[in-house]
Amino acid sequence: MAVRVFNERGYDGTSMEDLARALGVTKSAIYHHYSGKSELLRLSLDRALDGLFAVTREPEATSGPVADRLEHVLRRAVGVLVERLPHVTLLLRVRGNTDVEQRALERRREFDHFVSDLVREGMAAGDIRPDIDPAVASRLLFGMVNSITEWYRPGHGLGAIELGDIVAAMAFDGLRA
Repeated sequence: MAVRVFNERGYDGTSMEDLARALGVTKSAIYHHYSGKSELLRLSLDRALDGLFAVTREPEATSGPVADRLEHVLRRAVGVLVERLPHVTLLLRVRGNTDVEQRALERRREFDHFVSDLVREGMAAGDIRPDIDPAVASRLLFGMVNSITEWYRPGHGLGAIELGDIVAAMAFDGLRA
């Protein structure tokens, strides 16, 4: 519920009173379980980031041809986004205004570096075209993935696998027939 309220009102625009009202409980009931809204934010952001980092440790992301590893990470990141949509949406909206947000942004940069390193490795191996900056390629790939939070609605058409297939096809094959 806190994640829903944070996404609707913004983290900075949400008070503990707003959260209590949405939950139908008192503020003290929330404080009994959580130290405050920053803990709720941290738990949500960690849920999104932990899912992404789990992908980087999967065997398909750590061994085999680099292009296949990159495609696996891309597809699975789409899966994490679909499975944890409210949490990933919140992650993409943080701006570093608090210590919790700054930590989350640092972890996001670590993930970006992982992807950029895969692109560099693919270039060195000859699996990925060498004329594109790896950091730009990473940003563009995940810009496409992250944009899904703006329009995707669970239960209205595509599931995670189908959506991952489309993103991978666009990223690796393009639009041309």
